[in-house]
Amino acid sequence: MLLLTSFSKPDQPDPAFHLYLLVGQSNMAGRGIITAEYRDLSQPGVLMLDKENKWVTASHPLHFDKPARAGVGPGLAFGLEMAKANPSVRIGLIPCAVGGTPIESWQPATMDPATKKYAYDDAVVRLHIAMKSGVIKGIIWHQGEANSKIEKFSGYLGDLESLIGRLRQEAGNNNLPFVAGELGRYRDNYKLVNDQLRQLPGKVKNTAVASSEGLVHKGDKTHFDAASATEMGKRLAAQMILLQR
Repeated sequence: MLLLTSFSKPDQPDPAFHLYLLVGQSNMAGRGIITAEYRDLSQPGVLMLDKENKWVTASHPLHFDKPARAGVGPGLAFGLEMAKANPSVRIGLIPCAVGGTPIESWQPATMDPATKKYAYDDAVVRLHIAMKSGVIKGIIWHQGEANSKIEKFSGYLGDLESLIGRLRQEAGNNNLPFVAGELGRYRDNYKLVNDQLRQLPGKVKNTAVASSEGLVHKGDKTHFDAASATEMGKRLAAQMILLQR
């Protein structure tokens, strides 16, 4: 894998290096099976911030939250689509999803009890490291399975609104585009979160939601298969491009 150093001086981020923060839980991290079709999917102009906070050519798996489980997620397809739409720039993906995390764990100084990770704090640290090299252009979010029970989904939209505000403040852009992906439509209880997500654009400026219509799970009724994760990435990119116009 090609290791890349910074593209500009530390105090001069490259304006042609467009950064995107990838946050959420396991369907953002990716659990699709990495077959030959996906193993070598990459291109030089689409990079990722790896576990060691180094820029390398992006490839599956992008995330390292749970190395034994990490697979095909939406992030790489998203990055490739953004590169296609903006051929004169480089794309930098900042993978920060943590499988299993409820939205309550995406708050400052909060340790997720299951993973023992500080998902929000870790994401902010990586965001600021990345911003030394480029310019943050958007955030994509896929999360909610952990909040899809009757007793856990209440207040989800308010929590998401607060999260968006905090991340935008960290990025130094109160209008930073934010796109959320719907949960798969293969579980009835996921509708609880999807109904909240669909209200987001009317509640928070410069946000959008990518549809999960027609997407399927990999057999566990929870995680998108590789093809569906890839399609979700393309849909997230399509919405991001619309917000950036």
